[in-house]
Amino acid sequence: MKDEILSRIQKKFPLVPKPFEVIANELGTTEKEVLKILNEQKEAGIIRQTSAIFDTKRLGYKSSLVAFEIDKEDIDKAVEILNSHPGISHNYERNHSFNIWFTIAVEPDSILGLEKTVEVLAKVTKAKDSIILPTLKLFKINVKLNTTGKDAKKEKVHKTKHKEIELTPLHKEVIKLTQYDIDFVSEPFKKTVEELGLDYEEYFAILQELQEAGVMRRFASILNHRKAGFNANAMVVWDVAEGKEGEVIGAKAAAFSAVSHCYLRPKYPNWPYNLFTMVHGKTTEETNGIIEEMAQEIDAKDHMPLYSSREFKKVRIEYFTPAFKEWENKYKEISL
Repeated sequence: MKDEILSRIQKKFPLVPKPFEVIANELGTTEKEVLKILNEQKEAGIIRQTSAIFDTKRLGYKSSLVAFEIDKEDIDKAVEILNSHPGISHNYERNHSFNIWFTIAVEPDSILGLEKTVEVLAKVTKAKDSIILPTLKLFKINVKLNTTGKDAKKEKVHKTKHKEIELTPLHKEVIKLTQYDIDFVSEPFKKTVEELGLDYEEYFAILQELQEAGVMRRFASILNHRKAGFNANAMVVWDVAEGKEGEVIGAKAAAFSAVSHCYLRPKYPNWPYNLFTMVHGKTTEETNGIIEEMAQEIDAKDHMPLYSSREFKKVRIEYFTPAFKEWENKYKEISL
């Protein structure tokens, strides 16, 4: 039952007053049992967070994957500086000369902007080289670990058309509160609804509106990969054709269920890889097997799995907070 519940909460989370009652009815158990298991898994660190997942770019933030080459003796200090930036949500050491990989976002009215922020970070961390790898084409971003072992090897990745939306102060208040972890209690949204002064119907209607606009990607639980038994997660980079041909190849890669993230990014003279896929497996052998299966279907000149040797940071960005401006005020002099 535990694995079924963990599988279920990673998928379409019921946005209703009593979501765990809905899940219990689907799985033929009780709400009490679902909550007991979820709280145990949370306590064990297997469930990392359960909240809304927002689209950084649709909120007006600029973001990118970035790689730095940093000397071994400078890594600890560099990581301390990088992790202090509120827009850096993921930060890893990987097995390559470009050894520090992080994702960064800057807010819509950033003084420095994305490129200048990366330039400042490269300077203060003593990076010997750096590459900025923004998303050119997103095929998939959907972390769902196969906890039951029953998921098919391939899945259909749906293209969604989003409605246009102009974010109001109320939308932003909803986003501010819904971005944080919910408690595993019978009515997990009650506190948020009361703070906003809305009823459930109004609150869920706003979430539905944000989802239809692509501002909220989904509401779901994210698991701690390693603690959930998925110990071999590789960022696999591929040297594929650019343009339309590359898009066809990217769609093929995204169809693999073990792939949670799939993007096309730019190439550079010192970096020929433009298709990025995150592949999840329980063992290195399993992950490498999936990569080999993918390689048989993907027309690539070359590919390379980059395993993380250390995880320095993995959090959700906190949107519409003063932390971004505070960081820029501290470091903006360096850019002058």
